[in-house]
Amino acid sequence: MGETNGIVSAVFSKDLNVDDILRKFEIVVGSNCVTEVVIPSSIPVGKKEDEEPDFELDQLKNPGWFSEYCPKWPGQAHLLQVEKILFQGKSEYQSMMVFQSSSFGKVFVLDGALQLTEKDECAYQEMITHLPLCSIHNPKKVLLIGGGDGGILREISRHASVEQIHICELDAMLVNVYKEFFPDIAVGYNDSRVTVHISDGIEFLKSVQKGTYDVIIVDAYAPLTPEHELFEGPFFELVIEALRPGGVMCSQAESIWYPSLNVEDLVGKCQRIFKGSASYAWTTVPTYSSGVIGYILCSTEGPSVDFRHPINSIDPGKCFGVAKQPLKFYNSEVHTAAFCLPTFAKKEGDSEVPKTAIKGVVDITTEI
Repeated sequence: MGETNGIVSAVFSKDLNVDDILRKFEIVVGSNCVTEVVIPSSIPVGKKEDEEPDFELDQLKNPGWFSEYCPKWPGQAHLLQVEKILFQGKSEYQSMMVFQSSSFGKVFVLDGALQLTEKDECAYQEMITHLPLCSIHNPKKVLLIGGGDGGILREISRHASVEQIHICELDAMLVNVYKEFFPDIAVGYNDSRVTVHISDGIEFLKSVQKGTYDVIIVDAYAPLTPEHELFEGPFFELVIEALRPGGVMCSQAESIWYPSLNVEDLVGKCQRIFKGSASYAWTTVPTYSSGVIGYILCSTEGPSVDFRHPINSIDPGKCFGVAKQPLKFYNSEVHTAAFCLPTFAKKEGDSEVPKTAIKGVVDITTEI
């Protein structure tokens, strides 16, 4: 699910208990945050107590619990019980691990941060795909930036109107690891409409002809907030150039539970940039921090897009494309409900843009 946010993780010993957690811990610095890694209560044979533990070796010897913690979500950590480490490796860009969990199936970890589990990947992948694709008539050309696991490709392939599917993924090793260990997810690569570009997303967008795509799905960066660094660079202008008039972008956005997220500010900022419709949606993903992930959907100037109400319906009970199973999470009712915000997320008076200036379906204080 996008960038790793610098989270560093560890696998705990089998006999994890609260006393072990409180008794001793080591502070490890990630790229963007500091992370606590609990040291197992027993010191591995051949190591002195004051020696820095070899976590890769210890994880293989004592598969127990995987944990991730980041100060951006203070006071909490997420643990999964590990049955077996299936793969550990490092590419030119990042480190990767795959393990079999006891309750979420196989799990993919990128630079220490949990990226995907077999149990709940359907919620994230289906929603980030079908929210935009079901909001416009007959999408034909789709670009995916990131999403190297292939799950979003699998979901795009369900749409019969789509003629071309391009994916821009930086790390070829990541693609190959997913193909080996998550074949039911990476099955998206088997669609004959898919063209793979191993490239940086911004550099690829610079090479794209203006107005090429109907939909661009972004799954390559940390969840969007109004302060995200992407707003300072050329990325969104390149996305707009690559979209046709009335074309749609969908990107991962931060959770409604994220302490500093102001949904109205985020929607207003996106609307000012894209100059079409803009809206925030959310869904449940149990293994993401807070159990909730958001999406921001924007359209360029042109035909207005009502994101709340799908017009390009998809039958959840049928299989199309390369997907081996029907939809597990998405349906038209869930689509509409995803745009309903709880009261605490409807902050009024903080946005620089009046709600009346936001086109489409972005009056976030409106009840359905």
